[in-house]
Amino acid sequence: MLHEQQFVGFVLICDAGRAKSFYCDVLGLPLVHEDGFAVVLDAGGTPLRLTIVPVVPEPGGTNAGWRVDDVNGVARELAAAGVTFERFPGMDQDGDGVWHPPGGGGVAWFRDPDGNRLSLSSG
Repeated sequence: MLHEQQFVGFVLICDAGRAKSFYCDVLGLPLVHEDGFAVVLDAGGTPLRLTIVPVVPEPGGTNAGWRVDDVNGVARELAAAGVTFERFPGMDQDGDGVWHPPGGGGVAWFRDPDGNRLSLSSG
């Protein structure tokens, strides 16, 4: 039923201006629409709706992520733009903050200004 319909991703934010600066200027996502309720971006052809709420809860896991060809390369580009990558105890992450699971590929996690956990992954 829904397999032929477009998916829309949602991420909660408190400050539209701050979120727009991060998602548009740092991550490079194009702005599609903005109103008093949300900022909508184009995340690689998928609408990403940054919904404005009074408080963003601490994430229990990853809120959203991007599959990239070169996770270390993209992590270095984002780090150069001021993004800090999370490090987790017990996970063998490399100098870029990328964890390479036994099956191959890699994953790196970072936060947006509202504390949402975002990821890059490859493989």
